[in-house]
Amino acid sequence: MREKGVAGLRAELVAVGTELLLGQIVDTHSAYLSRFLSDIGIDVFYHTAVGDNQARLQDVIRAAHSRSDLVIFTGGLGPTEDDLTKEAVSAVLGLDLVEHPPSVKALEELFIERGLDVPASNYKQALVFPQGTVFPNPNGTAPGVAVTHDGTTFVLLPGPPVELYPMVENEVRPFLEALLPTKEVLLSHVLRFYGIGESHLVKKVEPLIQHQSNPTIAPLAKEGEVTLRLTAKAADHKQAWNLIQPVKAEIVKQVGHYLYGVNDDTLEVVAIRALSEKRQTVALAESCTGGLIARMLTAIPGASNVFRGGFVSYSDDAKQKWLHVSSEVLASAGAISEAAARSMAEGAMAQLDADWGVSVTGVAGPDPAEGKPVGLVFLGIAAKEGKTTVHRLSLRGSREKIQIRAAKHALFILQERLRGTFRER
Repeated sequence: MREKGVAGLRAELVAVGTELLLGQIVDTHSAYLSRFLSDIGIDVFYHTAVGDNQARLQDVIRAAHSRSDLVIFTGGLGPTEDDLTKEAVSAVLGLDLVEHPPSVKALEELFIERGLDVPASNYKQALVFPQGTVFPNPNGTAPGVAVTHDGTTFVLLPGPPVELYPMVENEVRPFLEALLPTKEVLLSHVLRFYGIGESHLVKKVEPLIQHQSNPTIAPLAKEGEVTLRLTAKAADHKQAWNLIQPVKAEIVKQVGHYLYGVNDDTLEVVAIRALSEKRQTVALAESCTGGLIARMLTAIPGASNVFRGGFVSYSDDAKQKWLHVSSEVLASAGAISEAAARSMAEGAMAQLDADWGVSVTGVAGPDPAEGKPVGLVFLGIAAKEGKTTVHRLSLRGSREKIQIRAAKHALFILQERLRGTFRER
């Protein structure tokens, strides 16, 4: 067994539920809790998902007890027979569970408000560890509980998000902050890049990664994008940010022309922001992306101020009728061509009286089209007060991945043109 309590709290997250293992739901709780714990200065070392099985759950608890100072469980506090988290912790630690009168009262009042009798099985939700802490749950029937045993603190939380998140913020936060040996915080700052692969990005900043200590640098690739997460530990957020700033400055010096945003920015957020700042509008003409860019933009609040609309001009007839792509272009160059992309972008801009027009036409697959290979995509970016540029891409992957990457690339070039930072690559 390791020596616990050294160099800060080592945390572990355990998501309980067979539905997680079957892929019926995704464990978003662990991602949320990891961010939450990082913000208050607690390092997470393990994520585990385990089904509603007493023996396997007990095995997970024993392993967590042997290596972690803090173990947080989500789920398994319900009234049914397969809700076993408290019972498993009780069995492994040899601690009794007793009825908690305030939780019983809250449970009964909740059912009275609903005009219902309390099912006998629900009363087990009011069982707690007498030597532990109880977190009230005004949004549900299961209180959260915590108990410390042999150097490890176990925190058991309900699974429904509407119950979990308020409980964490209002009840669990002060409880955990009191456990911290020092008032250190972890501050993460994410740099978002497009147009460069993970291996090339890492190579560019390799000396910084090799000599990292505080802050640390963690690369992550996702659908054509790459992020670098800079994480610093310090006594407060100001000191942590002072550690991050010079490292960020050096990264920007090396690869800043690929940097498009930070933290929660996405390409669509940055594009909407850039259009809003300039008080300009955009119109779309999409073929192989089938309206994907429009969906990405309209998911962002404030899109209605800058997005004029779009055309899903999938057929040649639609390109001619709506966007005035000439029959000569379609006959000579084809719908998947630089000329078609140029006409589509300019046509969308003109038809919807926008400041910018963005077009996408290409072969998403699985089969070639017009004798052109899967992954060949042309992007058009037209400007009312400027030139139209067309960009040829050779993308790889499934049909869905090609569509996503084409859409993201179009948004990346658009926001670069808006910021005046575009350069041919």
